[in-house]
Amino acid sequence: MTELDKLVRDLGHPGVPLELGVLLGCLALAFALCWLVGRKHSADSVWFGRAIVDGLLFPLLALVLTYSALLALAPRQPVPLLKVAIPVLISLVGIRFLARVFTVVFPASGLARLAERLFSWLAWLAAVLWIVGLLPAVMDEMDAVHFVFGKSKISLLSLVQGFLSSGVVLVLALWLSAVLEKRILRETVDDLSLRKVAANAIRAVLLLVGLLFALSAAGVDLTALSVLGGALGVGLGFGLQKLASNYVSGFVILFERSLRIGDMVRVDGFDGIVTDIKTRYTLIRALNGHESIVPNEKLITERIENLSLADPRVLLTTEVTVGYDSDVDAVQKILVDAALASARVLPDPEPGARLARLGADGLEFTLLFWIADPAAGQLNVRSEVNLRILAALRGAGIEIPYPQRVVRVIEQGPRPAPG
Repeated sequence: MTELDKLVRDLGHPGVPLELGVLLGCLALAFALCWLVGRKHSADSVWFGRAIVDGLLFPLLALVLTYSALLALAPRQPVPLLKVAIPVLISLVGIRFLARVFTVVFPASGLARLAERLFSWLAWLAAVLWIVGLLPAVMDEMDAVHFVFGKSKISLLSLVQGFLSSGVVLVLALWLSAVLEKRILRETVDDLSLRKVAANAIRAVLLLVGLLFALSAAGVDLTALSVLGGALGVGLGFGLQKLASNYVSGFVILFERSLRIGDMVRVDGFDGIVTDIKTRYTLIRALNGHESIVPNEKLITERIENLSLADPRVLLTTEVTVGYDSDVDAVQKILVDAALASARVLPDPEPGARLARLGADGLEFTLLFWIADPAAGQLNVRSEVNLRILAALRGAGIEIPYPQRVVRVIEQGPRPAPG
């Protein structure tokens, strides 16, 4: 009799209703405990998730309670329903753990969602094989399939087990780094850029240590990695030097704090706010919504204007042309008063109006004024000042001349007829 036939037979046992009640009671008790503990949980909690049941704690508690009930009922009667529930809950624990950690660490990563779906399908497939009793046979068949790498002979089963163990260790490392960033770094480090570099460094170290442990658990000889390390060093020295330079520059920027998230900068004529500093590149978002991806090496080796580093004040200018018969003192007063009327223009340093040129069309004035919030936009405040200037000049009857050109027509006598 196969395991599937035995399962079908046991499901007809008269004690199945009692078993179903015990299973539902275990699920209800697990939910009640999770609800009592996690009523005030945050939405990014790995243990409780967004709705308690989609976190890690609920299936884990349900698994422990169901397994305890199975041990208690098994000596008295068949427990096929609980035996089915055990692999289902184990798969759910693995899926919930992977999904919640990926949601916290990589909230907007499509690759993380793909890895989550792939693991979910594999976990449910393994649960089905376990329930119908085919999992041992499938494992034996996988163990019979071998691959030869040089002098080493590795089975398909060992590859899958090594892959799963590596994945578990790496996910644990990601979870630990996220916990350290949330519970320790956010409370002890106020600077966002410094906190980011510390989080990246901790995550890199934990992933490296976790990878070494996973490779060791999978049976990989770590001494062979010395050859790989030498080859990687040569590759970094030649083909990947630009990439390595960008990564090193990213850590230098974060450590030196020459650029910080939220700074207003100008790079190659592109003005914007630093929104994120990654290990390879920096994101700069302009006020019009455009984003620029700047390699970190460029920020280290070239001249960058940081408008927020020492003094956030920015000098703005606007040009005005009036007629030659205008009162110069009156025009200067109108320009200064128009600038001071704007709430964003600083009274100190005081705005100034200067007669810049005696132009071809009129007297050309330049108005200089300062603002302290360039991140709020520069064109809007310049437009506001220009509108006030235009209204004041029209109200004072001061002419704003159109471009004028004098064309002289020289009349010549009739040309002599050709001889």
